[in-house]
Amino acid sequence: MSDKEKAPKMPFWVLLAFSSISKRKHAIILIWASVLFTAYCFPFSTFINQEIIATIFLIDDWSWIAMMIPICIWYILSLRWMDNNNAWETF
Repeated sequence: MSDKEKAPKMPFWVLLAFSSISKRKHAIILIWASVLFTAYCFPFSTFINQEIIATIFLIDDWSWIAMMIPICIWYILSLRWMDNNNAWETF
């Protein structure tokens, strides 16, 4: 039996997350970029009433962060599945 036959079938949600990423390093870069963008999406201008904050952080509602948090969790869970199933070698 080859390694490809032993490896569990990749779930569709993991395939969607990393369909164009073949290296673990690139997946980690994607996750860190998503985490940084999620932090940027926090509506700081709602809590800190300074003009410079409103200029730097253009987002003033919760809609972007409400979308980015589940995306970050999805990427992290996909990375965890790939690591636990040694899928980077067969991907």
